[in-house]
Amino acid sequence: MWVAGIDGCRAGWIAALMRAGDPQSVRIVTAPSLADILDGPDEPGIVAVDMPIGLPDATQGSGREPERLIRPLLGQRQSSVFAIPSRRAVFTADYGEACAIALATSDPPKKVSRQGFAIFPKIREIDALLRSRPDLLSRIHEVHPELAFWALNGRWALDEPKKVKGTPYPPGLALRRRLLARSGFLPETIIHAAPPPGAAADDLLDALAGLTVALDIARGGGQPFPDPPGRDSHGLPVAIWTLRR
Repeated sequence: MWVAGIDGCRAGWIAALMRAGDPQSVRIVTAPSLADILDGPDEPGIVAVDMPIGLPDATQGSGREPERLIRPLLGQRQSSVFAIPSRRAVFTADYGEACAIALATSDPPKKVSRQGFAIFPKIREIDALLRSRPDLLSRIHEVHPELAFWALNGRWALDEPKKVKGTPYPPGLALRRRLLARSGFLPETIIHAAPPPGAAADDLLDALAGLTVALDIARGGGQPFPDPPGRDSHGLPVAIWTLRR
């Protein structure tokens, strides 16, 4: 069975695909749409994607339950866990309007961050795909790369960021490569490969982190936050997964 770790990138989506149990089969692809990867020639049976799945009708406190649960685990990296606003806000294409709706549908009232707003199109894409194709729900798992690296680091928060002021931070990237190599899931060649056109080095590392989670789920592992996963009002799962070991 093929599995995949997927992240958003400038080209659309970047996927690290591998046949479970065959590290030499791993390959990296980019595609303009998520469906192109899910329905591609390798058709992954288990997918770990770094994108929110399951949207709230209203936001309480500091975000969805998965976000509230994993933030304390990540130490200085917890700022990378965005609070996803209400479905109505996410499905608004104008930033000012999205902020107004988010304020009206959150307690305490909170606007939308610019970083969060930038990924709304991809959140809408995966939401529409899963709602139109419920057969995919058993295949797709939401992940967060920093939670995957937390698990790979012996369940300790990382002390190095991937970026500093929006610029790749070599020590942080090197730390994540070491953790991926230590996992034993992936060949060194792919861990140190250059990203394909339309993707950055951190996009590739995040896709590989997702791949380790997908591989762990494929062999009967995987840990969701919360456990068991919740459901949104459209029946989509609400949980962030990581490795169980």
